Amino acid sequence: MTFHGPLHLAGEFAFWALCLLGLAALALALALAAPLSRPPMLASIHETASVVDLSGMPDVSRLQARDGTDLAYRFYPAQSSGDGRAGSGRIAILAHGSSASSASMHALAKALAESGIATYALDMRGHGHSGSRGDIAYFGQLDDDLADFVAFLRKSDPDARLLLIGHSSGGGFVLHIAGSAPRGQFARFVLLAPYLGYDAPSSRADAGGWAKPDIPRILALSILRRIGFDCCSSLPVLAFATAPNLESILTSVYSYRLMRNYATNDYRGDLANASAPIAIFDGADDELMESGKYADAIKGFESKATLRIIPGVNHMAIVSGKVAVAAIVADALAN
Repeated sequence: MTFHGPLHLAGEFAFWALCLLGLAALALALALAAPLSRPPMLASIHETASVVDLSGMPDVSRLQARDGTDLAYRFYPAQSSGDGRAGSGRIAILAHGSSASSASMHALAKALAESGIATYALDMRGHGHSGSRGDIAYFGQLDDDLADFVAFLRKSDPDARLLLIGHSSGGGFVLHIAGSAPRGQFARFVLLAPYLGYDAPSSRADAGGWAKPDIPRILALSILRRIGFDCCSSLPVLAFATAPNLESILTSVYSYRLMRNYATNDYRGDLANASAPIAIFDGADDELMESGKYADAIKGFESKATLRIIPGVNHMAIVSGKVAVAAIVADALAN
């Protein structure tokens, strides 16, 4: 029998500690190796968004999150329905797509409010007027922000049916929440052209030219996080094909922790754990997602998730086109 004395054990510990430090150093070197480059502007996104009528858009309101940061949102009060009722008893919370802000959800938010659904369009932290542009402070902070916002709503309306609606990356985040939120917190989740992750059949490579990830840096930061080093999670890892003249409005890059949090990291696991029914909408002309592949993505979960593909609608028109917006509002009122 071989006896391992204290000196031998100390030597083994030092060896593995050096290996760990070497791995961390290698990962850090990869993370810092090259600057993140931006893809060229994707014209279809810019053109579709630029023609949306923003008249009547509410001013930004603010709510203080648990860390003291002001979170921005736009409130669309429920309008009286045709039969004279003041509202539907529903509240919709809207999460925008990558790089965007609450303004991109205006057409849908306005239509929901006109149908009698009180609607709140959020500037998710790291976007618009909420927090530091392109970054969050820690993994899971967006979940905490949403919990703070729901608590704020529940103070004045504890019994309303809450609908959580997200577009693109916001749709992926909504699916993440669907798989982790306590049962009963939300009545329905609505995903609009959702990004379900790089490994989902519905995801085009680089989101059809919209997003350019720094793969070596992402891998390096993933390794660092796995071995217990979160020192560099604020580094930018994902750049978007935004218009150069709109950098003061849009978020052109994401940090590693924002990219990881504003997404679903296991779309099938989230579908399996969903705490309420899920509705998925996309346009047949979506240039960022493979709309025809969403059926494959939700295969086996059809009892939890419904899918509707709307002809003649692209990625941005799913939240602004009249036909698409009407379909989403009808779903919100029927469920």
